[in-house]
Amino acid sequence: MGAVLALLASGCMRPAENRAVRDSKVGRADSGGMSLEVEDGLAAVRSLAAGELTLWGNAPAFTARATLSGDARSDWLVTVRNAMPDAELVAQVEGGEVLAVEALPQALPTVKAWRVGLPAGAKVRFTVAPPDWQAREPFRFVSLADVQEALPRVGDIYARMRQDDSVRFILFSGDLTETGSQEELLEFQSRLEAGSRIPLYATLGNHETFSNDAEAYSALVGRGSQSFVFRNVRFSVVDSSNGTLDPVVEEQLEGWLAASRDGAHVVSMHVPPQDPVGLRGGGFANRAESAGLVGKMAREGVDLTLYGHIHSYYSFTNAGIPAFISGGGGAIPETFDGVGRHYLVVDIGADDGLREVSLVRVD
Repeated sequence: MGAVLALLASGCMRPAENRAVRDSKVGRADSGGMSLEVEDGLAAVRSLAAGELTLWGNAPAFTARATLSGDARSDWLVTVRNAMPDAELVAQVEGGEVLAVEALPQALPTVKAWRVGLPAGAKVRFTVAPPDWQAREPFRFVSLADVQEALPRVGDIYARMRQDDSVRFILFSGDLTETGSQEELLEFQSRLEAGSRIPLYATLGNHETFSNDAEAYSALVGRGSQSFVFRNVRFSVVDSSNGTLDPVVEEQLEGWLAASRDGAHVVSMHVPPQDPVGLRGGGFANRAESAGLVGKMAREGVDLTLYGHIHSYYSFTNAGIPAFISGGGGAIPETFDGVGRHYLVVDIGADDGLREVSLVRVD
């Protein structure tokens, strides 16, 4: 955060710095008698009005703090889109009672809604999470990237994923759409809710930076760089969409690496630090930066790195870290590679780290 404040004071920012500053504002809103802040920006505030709050979740579990005005409504409808299907809401007055929450029926598995009474003038802590989010047992998630112009066909991928009931969520390594416009992002989210039984947590790719509406991604999806913990495994997604890490993002990543030094850690970004083939310029522009980043992740014991950007499948290692490029969401594939649309299924656990990564072909 110190680096963000320094950038704001300087008045001179590169595009990646602008995105980092926008990240710091995600999850905050003040309207309708409520002032809200989502911890670590792990959900975007889609709407806030008197008696109604709607969030777009970008993590399996997150916490928000709400301060109610003295004349705020007491009856509130809290809706979380892109939620875990078994997510629950716990609302507790700061330093006091746990409030009664009524779960409301919903037609879509990743849209959860609750009715809760909030005392006027109170400070309330909301926690949205599945009941097992703090367990240590191994679990399974999916890695996907690069849908882009194949958005009309992405339902095929969700249909294939639905065949595996054990998968908990999708970790998306950038390039949701072709241009990152508000209209395309809304279409992506609509198709996701209609076709997938599990939520999708994303970082942005270079195609998300093409939009003339710079606010669209952060307003609709959330942060480009963030870190969350599920079942005691840390997941960090970082914005490498310009083929580099902004100093603000690198500082954040260093904190997340330190926090997970003794535990399992998955790091995902769009543009990989190093192109595994080395002939296309598909990695970072600066080789020294890429080598430094890879070395830093290796020293801190990262268990797995996941990338997109290159529209194919590659399995390799970065300084001993298992690394995968899985750009199989449907964007124009590498010529003659024969891979087609695909995603990865990852089995991981808090105590034994990475267990297995499997390639699943859709075409």
